[in-house]
Amino acid sequence: MKLELKNSLSVKLLRVVLLSALIVGVVLSCAQIVFDAYKTRQAVANDAQRILDMFRDPSTQAVYSLDREMGMQVIEGLFQDDAVRMASIGHPHEAMLAQKTRELQHSNSRWLTDLILGQERTFTTQLVGRGPYSEYYGDLSITLDTATYGKGFIVSSVIIFISGVLRALAMALVLYLVYHWLLTKPLSRIIEHLTEINPDRPSAHKIPQLKGHEKNELGVWINTANQLLESIERNTHLRHEAENSLLRMAQYDFLTGLPNRQQLQQQLDKILVDAGKLQRRVAVLCVGLDDFKGINEQFSYQAGDQLLLALADRLRAHSGRLGALARLGGDQFALVQADIEQPYEAAELAQSILDDLEAAFALDHQEIRLRATIGITLFPEDGDSTEKLLQKAEQTMTLAKTRSRNRYQFYIASVDTEMRRRRELEKDLRDALIRDQFYLVYQPQISYRDHRVVGVEALIRWQHPEHGLVPPDLFIPLAEQNGTIIAIGEWVLDQACKQLREWHDQGFVDLRMAVNLSTVQLHHAELPRVVNNLLQMYRLPPRSLELEVTETGLMEDISTAAQHLLSLRRSGALIAIDDFGTGYSSLSYLKSLPLDKIKIDKSFVQDLLDDDDDATIVRAIIQLGKSLGMQVIAEGVETAEQEAYIISEGCHEGQGYHYSKPLPARELSAYLKQAQRSNAAIL
Repeated sequence: MKLELKNSLSVKLLRVVLLSALIVGVVLSCAQIVFDAYKTRQAVANDAQRILDMFRDPSTQAVYSLDREMGMQVIEGLFQDDAVRMASIGHPHEAMLAQKTRELQHSNSRWLTDLILGQERTFTTQLVGRGPYSEYYGDLSITLDTATYGKGFIVSSVIIFISGVLRALAMALVLYLVYHWLLTKPLSRIIEHLTEINPDRPSAHKIPQLKGHEKNELGVWINTANQLLESIERNTHLRHEAENSLLRMAQYDFLTGLPNRQQLQQQLDKILVDAGKLQRRVAVLCVGLDDFKGINEQFSYQAGDQLLLALADRLRAHSGRLGALARLGGDQFALVQADIEQPYEAAELAQSILDDLEAAFALDHQEIRLRATIGITLFPEDGDSTEKLLQKAEQTMTLAKTRSRNRYQFYIASVDTEMRRRRELEKDLRDALIRDQFYLVYQPQISYRDHRVVGVEALIRWQHPEHGLVPPDLFIPLAEQNGTIIAIGEWVLDQACKQLREWHDQGFVDLRMAVNLSTVQLHHAELPRVVNNLLQMYRLPPRSLELEVTETGLMEDISTAAQHLLSLRRSGALIAIDDFGTGYSSLSYLKSLPLDKIKIDKSFVQDLLDDDDDATIVRAIIQLGKSLGMQVIAEGVETAEQEAYIISEGCHEGQGYHYSKPLPARELSAYLKQAQRSNAAIL
């Protein structure tokens, strides 16, 4: 139905009219204010001319007769006007007959009125005699302070602006009431009825027609909307059913409700793109049940379906660690672990899945145990595409089943062997302390001032009953991950302090003990208390225990590390930063931390004679330590030439195989005695 123009309603027009009324009111007010500013400036000029006319004759008489007293009387008369700030009578090329000045008036609005009216304005009139010669005697000059006029201008402007805006708002209010009655109120009633519509049954509640609006847009809209609601209800149910059915068939497994292979590929594609940008690893785990065919034959296919549903629920329990979970078909499932750093994280997930399967499934009052084999592939090592990773994961799982079931297997054999050895070491590490498999060795630290042994560094060793000596750089990260580093670290501190007490009792009273702290230890809240108790228990003097922290460990949480270092310092321990130069610390942070010593990493020392860059770094670190008032020690000193270089650059101490390899306590005691005798002989 075509509507007549007179029946048309428009919210857009309402907004335009309201905005226009407000703009017109503001513009007119501003124009009036500008005009008022012009009139105020004219008023200043008129008042000045009036004052000059009033005092011209007495000023002429005073300057003609050179009567200074009369001139001052004229000036005092001028200053009876509050606006006069300065006045003078006299010839411009001679000393003034009379003049006077006073300070500018204070006003809070000066910053604005000075911009408009000027801070002050000066006016001058010539003083001449009567005819016929009209001889020129001098000038009468006055300077008016505009503050008095500015106050009136501000008050007038505020009144003009407020009245203009109020007129505009009043007009807007009238327009609002008109449009509210004609448009807003009817629309609000329609909205109220729309909110009562049930989305599942939209035609159950029809929108009633509004009285007086049957022939305009609102009336037509209501009729059309009611017709559409009826049509929507007829088709919505069927359409939703068809869409849901197609979606589930295309992307989800019908039995378990998990994504199918197609949906998994789409999810994995996105995960791999993100991992490639962030340069992170992704693990794809293919889980295949062992002898599931036998279970179907023994209990029925319906029972097998119930087991698959129960297994899907158990796999969902790991969703917090997963980027995707899907059923590939049959008895095979796929899990995607995104954003991992090391392969052992995938191994831990695989083992946790196998451990979950140890719990039996209850089915028809029977307990059924499932076993599974898991194939694992890694991005980007094993493939850079979804197809390759899934294919290799399935192949690895199938191959693993032919060898030994109920296990996980990495696609690359070396990675698999490494992960299994890592898992075994992590398991054995939990009992190593109880089984007394750890011991300490000590490496001396030499002072370059007198070539005396001033300290030793305690280094932990793990003697594994099967694998032999396990390197610290292998088992320390494992201990940090499984939490055993706290107990191991406390044991190292205790043994080191105990041994230092023995050496002090043997006469080596100036000897200092250096102990490495892991990042986990550094951020452990109980560490300061442990150190303080050990120093008291073994009666060790202050600054005899030196705690070494790594540069990267400090930077992980600089504020917490600084607090802990201060607490350790108060306990009497020295603080050294280890492996300096290998991390990314800020010099501003380094300056603010409570550090006593910088330890140059051995990677720079070993090549400093052949590599100019390493030599430059070593020299810069030594100078940095000196400028910050810290001791500098170089580790990894292996030759006399290296020693000579760092001594020439001002290094304070050295440590390395040039002096001694790490020794057990008994052998180091002999070393200390021999060094003591050598120093005595030299003296």
